[in-house]
Order: sequence, then C-alpha cells, then structure tokens
Amino acid sequence: MKHIFLRVYIALTGVFLVPSVFSDTTLIDPSWKAALLAGEAITRLAKNPSVPELSPRDAQIQRLTAGVIKEINPTILTESLYLYKKPSGAVSWTQAEKTDIYNNILALSTLQGLRYYSASRKRMRTLFEISQVIDDPSTQNPADDPRRSVPPPSLTVYARQKDLTFGDNIYQYDYFASENTLALIQRNLTVMSVGIVPVISKNMLRSVVAVIDAEAYLLIYSASFARTFSLPGVKNRVGQSFATRAEAVLGWFTKQADKAFGR
Repeated sequence: MKHIFLRVYIALTGVFLVPSVFSDTTLIDPSWKAALLAGEAITRLAKNPSVPELSPRDAQIQRLTAGVIKEINPTILTESLYLYKKPSGAVSWTQAEKTDIYNNILALSTLQGLRYYSASRKRMRTLFEISQVIDDPSTQNPADDPRRSVPPPSLTVYARQKDLTFGDNIYQYDYFASENTLALIQRNLTVMSVGIVPVISKNMLRSVVAVIDAEAYLLIYSASFARTFSLPGVKNRVGQSFATRAEAVLGWFTKQADKAFGR
C-alpha cells in the first residue's frame, strides 16, 4: 500500500516519470531502469546490512556509505531509490538550480508537519511534530535554517526533531557537495526509544540522502543504517519505521526540488 501511495503522490505533484533521457545506466543496475522510469520508488530492507543493494555507482556515495558501515557495523539497512524528472528540456542542472536544491534540503524546518501514509492504521499521520535547526547540541537554542550562496564541500548542522515513533531527539546533519552530487548524513546524538524502550544507542543511526544529477533526471538514493539493541521484535519494528520514513522523506524532497525548478 505505501508504495502505491508514493507513486500516486509523485503523480499528483507533477513528477510522474515517463520514458525519457536516462541513458547513464552505469549509475544503477540496468534491471531497475524500467521500474524507475515507470514512476516506482524501489524500497527494500537489505538482506545483509553491510552490503547496500541499491546504492548508485557513484564514488562519493560509495565512499560515504562505506564509512558509515565501518563506523557502526549496522544490524539493519533500509534503502530507497527513485528518479525525479526535471522540467521538460532540462539536462544538466545549472549552478543556480544546484544551489537552490542545496538550500532547500538545508531547510530542515520544512520537515515539520510532514505526513505519511500508515499502512497499519490505514490513514495519514504526521511524521515530524517538531523539526528545528539548533545552534549547538549543548545549548539547543533554536536557529534559522542556514543558506549558502554556493554549496560548500562540507557543512554541519544540528537539529532537534520529534517524531511519532522515536520521540524527541537531537541530530547532526553533515552535508557534502561535489560537481554532480549533493548528499547528507544524519546521525543521532541522543538515544532513540520507542515509548520507554531504548532501541538505538547514541550515534548508532546514519541516514544517508544523496542526489545525483543524471541527465533529464535527479537520481535520489536514501538509506538508513542502524545498530539496534538485541530485543525481540526491535529489528522488524525499526526496519518498517525506516521504510515508512524513507518514503515520506522522498515526498518531502520532491516538494523541495519542485521549488528549485520553479514548479
């Protein structure tokens, strides 16, 4: 159901993907191309958390994910991959478009109020009740979303985010930019719990979102790596939550990219 919802959402926001220019299959497994061009978001729980299955063949992204795996030795990995179609006639992004996309994904406050479809409850729910940039994890003073005139090679931002599954937590967002790629890595600076039950220790979550300029499209990769506590049912519960979160974040990115391309 959630995959159907995402496809309908993409269609309604004007970025339903139809066959067009996407010849660079060196970035992905060619067997995924038809599904991506048909508007599907491919989402899966990896069989081996240390071996990403959907990661694009991009040197920077593979370097980032390899670093994450080495740091936390994850017990769970949820991945998503999809194509965002640029406006008709667009090929490579301009510097202005790239900067606008970068600033829009820096705007963490726009995650507040983000909604998703809950398959278990069969209704829409709010994912992030609070999403606020803060000055520092120790003081936690609210701050404005940052903006940059040109995407720097790296930037660190801190945020307080409260969601319906894991409660109120502090996160670090590390942003990276290269010629054809924008990426961020989110890490938890506080223990994440479901109710009163701790499920992920401090600094044991890494959520990666990467945007690759790919001809008439943007190739979007999202992955959540986590090392969870060994409690009955925790792995499945966390995995399902991350899959739901990934699809909601893809919908959020669609809106942010729409702003950059003037839709």
